[in-house]
Amino acid sequence: MITKTDQGAKLNVFIQPNASKNEIIGPHNGALKIKIQTPPVDGKANEELIKFLSKILEHPKKNIVILKGETSRSKLVLITGLGLEQIKQKLGI
Repeated sequence: MITKTDQGAKLNVFIQPNASKNEIIGPHNGALKIKIQTPPVDGKANEELIKFLSKILEHPKKNIVILKGETSRSKLVLITGLGLEQIKQKLGI
C-alpha cells in the first residue's frame, strides 16, 4: 500500500468519486480506499484528492503528485518531504 523510495513515499490509492463526503475508508485490494465528493470530470477528482491528502497530512499540495492513474480510479501518489511513519500515522494505516 505504501513504500519508501529515494524521492519520498509512494502510496497506492483507490478512489471512489461522487461520494457524500471526502474520507479515508481503509485498505482495499492492496491500496488505500478514499472517497472523494468531486466527480471525475476534467481532473477535478484528482485535484480534490491532492487537496484532501494535503489537509490530512498537514503537508503542502506541491509535495503530493499523482505518478500513475490520472484517468483511473487506481492511482500511485508520490509524497515528498514526510517520513514513512509520519504518513502512516496521519493516514491511520
